[in-house]
Amino acid sequence: MGKPRAPADPDRVIAPGTIAAKGQSGDANALWRYEKHRRQNLQATPGPHAVALVLDRLKADFNVPKIFRSAEAFGAHAVHLVDVGPFDPAPAKGGFKHVPARFHERFTDCATALAQDDFTLVALEPFADELLHEIELPPRCAFVLGHELHGLSEEARAQSGARFVRIPQWGAVDSLNVAVAASVALYEFARQHGTPTPAPRRNAQR
Repeated sequence: MGKPRAPADPDRVIAPGTIAAKGQSGDANALWRYEKHRRQNLQATPGPHAVALVLDRLKADFNVPKIFRSAEAFGAHAVHLVDVGPFDPAPAKGGFKHVPARFHERFTDCATALAQDDFTLVALEPFADELLHEIELPPRCAFVLGHELHGLSEEARAQSGARFVRIPQWGAVDSLNVAVAASVALYEFARQHGTPTPAPRRNAQR
């Protein structure tokens, strides 16, 4: 049997109504991987850094697993998903299995959970006045990332105590890809509050 094909959708969004099936092509196999990795995620433990990511109603496409990949690489505490559906975890390269995932239906529920864990919300907004690298990030920081097209939700914008920052840009586009923005934010937190940098590790499969 040939290798299962990736979903036909170029954004790798799993079609509603898909039934998970191992070894099948396209969305069925992607959903099977998602369910398998989500079960494995129940055993995930927080990374060494007190930084979390909040995915505020992102599209359930390739950006979500890529964010998990970066979260694992930078030793993130957790990734909180607000109203995000199933996604193909393949682009995460195992990150979805290892970084604790917290699922919420509403942003307010997510914000309450983070507040109870002493995290401060720092929302990435392309038109914010403050620059990410010029502020002192809180020692327990939760970066909020908005929808690829619509940006931050009204609930996120209205959240009391949240701070809004932007990543500096010099080009004509008004924003970065959300997965890229997440990586930049994680790096800045690690630069300010990170533990000693470990030696590089080579994948045993290489």
